[in-house]
Amino acid sequence: MRTLIRGATIITLDRQGDLPCADLLVQDDSIAAIGPDLPADQAEVVDASGCIVIPGLINAHMHTWQTALRGVAANWTLLEYFQKMHAGLATVFTPEDLHIATLVGALNQLNCGTTTLADWCHNNPTPAHNDAAIAALLESGIRAAFFHGTPKPDPKPGERPFWEVPHPRAEVERLLKAHQGRALLSVQAAVLGPHYSTLEVALHDFEMVKQLGLIGSLHQGGGPARTPHGWQALEARGLLGPQINIVHGHALSDEQLQRFCDLGMSFSAAAESEMSQGHGHPITGRLRQLGRAPSLGVDLESVLSGDMLSQARIALGMQRTLDNAAWREQHGTIPPTSTVTTREALQWVTVEGARMLGQLDSIGTLAPGKQADLVLIRATDLNMQPVHDAVSSVVFQTSLANIDSVMVAGHWKKRGGQLLGVDLPPKLAALQASGRKITSALGLAA
Repeated sequence: MRTLIRGATIITLDRQGDLPCADLLVQDDSIAAIGPDLPADQAEVVDASGCIVIPGLINAHMHTWQTALRGVAANWTLLEYFQKMHAGLATVFTPEDLHIATLVGALNQLNCGTTTLADWCHNNPTPAHNDAAIAALLESGIRAAFFHGTPKPDPKPGERPFWEVPHPRAEVERLLKAHQGRALLSVQAAVLGPHYSTLEVALHDFEMVKQLGLIGSLHQGGGPARTPHGWQALEARGLLGPQINIVHGHALSDEQLQRFCDLGMSFSAAAESEMSQGHGHPITGRLRQLGRAPSLGVDLESVLSGDMLSQARIALGMQRTLDNAAWREQHGTIPPTSTVTTREALQWVTVEGARMLGQLDSIGTLAPGKQADLVLIRATDLNMQPVHDAVSSVVFQTSLANIDSVMVAGHWKKRGGQLLGVDLPPKLAALQASGRKITSALGLAA
């Protein structure tokens, strides 16, 4: 199967840089060549004149199980979210609820130009819930990393609280065995970490991650840590390194952040969610000072939009305003230039997401030999013209309306502004029914 995308502006974010008018040849699931005037050689030719082609966007952190609750948590702080979501709404989810939320959430990601989704699933009390969520990811056709987490309800009488319960290794091993070798799916671990668990649990979980060769992703922030000195104990055991991903990270001291960067750990910010719910300022600038960059995630569609270009734009704007305010405080004037470029912001939602997942050799940029995960943006639309700087137009002008086509591993998932092979009305009806059932059970129905 060969597809030739002809005559586009191509932003590779790789060694070839930006090509103002070039072709991209897809062979099976991979990029075969990028350059001007490539021969068609019996390929399906797609006229992409007037389009900007970018690498597929990567959503590095999202709780996709909350799709049926869009908008429900929009006015909640983090404390309200813990109580009303994890100790409330989450407790009435069935596997069927998890399936439809994950399916529609993943389809929406494709629709918005995201080709890789890190699904941080921490409302999965039974194996059936895990199976339902993974089945939905596979059905959607998105490239996915399923981060197996654990629920966080209030303990019932006689039960241990969630922060004292080790991650269920046997269930992770079951999922690994069932899905090993899948081209578009990996199984990883969403662990509690020392901020949200006892030291005993943190040591167990981090040892499991290292022994199984997984990425261990954890939330860091949101109130006092349960194990304030847990990080030192984990490092002393040799359990920190590139396999550990920190989400949010606001509670980290400058010394900790420097140390974790030195150890090669990765960081995922969720700027809009963090600002909305009271986490604090995203750690983007602190990482930049250390020569590092975050990946970005939507985090919560129960609060905000699932559009990753919006996340890039918001994270960029937030860091610029922090930098501008610091300059004015020190110098009393407007800064002479911006500190963060639009290219950096685009890399946060492509290159850095791939790096966090350990897949930069195959996704995150456009280059021969890499997977054909890409997005065609219709730059001839009213809100896009004229295009003077393609990267800036992508980051600051592009909306969902301009996402014309999306390809994952050489297969079109969206063409001409429409998802392919998806009968949406019954899925949306099921999602609505699920959302009404869940909110009604907790007295939150509109």
